[in-house]
Amino acid sequence: MFEKISEKDITKAILKGFARDFEEYAESDVIIIGAGPSGLMAGRYLAQKKIKTLIIERNNYLGGGFWIGGFLMNKVTFRAPAQSILEELSIPFTEYTKGLFVADGPHACSKLIASACETGVMILNMARFEDVVIREEHRIGGVVINWTPVSALPREITCVDPVGLEAKLVIDASGHDAVVVRKLEERGIIKIPGYGAMWVEKSEDAIIEHTGEAFPGLAVCGMAVSTTYGLPRMGPTFGAMLLSGEKVGKVMYEKIIS
Repeated sequence: MFEKISEKDITKAILKGFARDFEEYAESDVIIIGAGPSGLMAGRYLAQKKIKTLIIERNNYLGGGFWIGGFLMNKVTFRAPAQSILEELSIPFTEYTKGLFVADGPHACSKLIASACETGVMILNMARFEDVVIREEHRIGGVVINWTPVSALPREITCVDPVGLEAKLVIDASGHDAVVVRKLEERGIIKIPGYGAMWVEKSEDAIIEHTGEAFPGLAVCGMAVSTTYGLPRMGPTFGAMLLSGEKVGKVMYEKIIS
């Protein structure tokens, strides 16, 4: 028989657990916007290094397009040398042709999510980025967030104030939307070209090359890199997503410990 537990005890357990974690991560070392493959990889790397890391995800699920691959067919592809990450995460894969590897999206995504969580990353889902915190020295000092469902409320009752979270560094891992970078553009601080047309062979190397700090206190990884620098989109292949996330984690770690 199950233990006799009342409804109020379940409610209190949820409330106290969430409040404890939310208070703890109101100030983090690194906040990552987006829990797609690049954001999860960045968080995983940083948490492994004992960096206090929070990932903000606007959806109720994690992983972004990593679940479904291309054209709603849940096979995900990787070009060499990204298979090294698959091996590290114990994700089964096959080699379709020389240098091109295929894995099951749900399996690969589940492994990455589990690995990120096991390293100690804190994840807040169903929360959306709204704005940046900018300090007097013209540097990103955190983010402003609100619950995702607030955006679906009727216009006349959407005056739900967001909250601010502080961080030493912020990573935009929000994909093509590049929501943090675009907020800086909206405020007239920077200008970005947006991502270019698909060119797989060009895009992945270019994304890795440009991954890193794009504004004081703000780094970009994954497809947010292509939007920020006008690089080609890569289409349904995920090697650069994983390696870009790992690279930005290394870059941010060096900045924190320096």
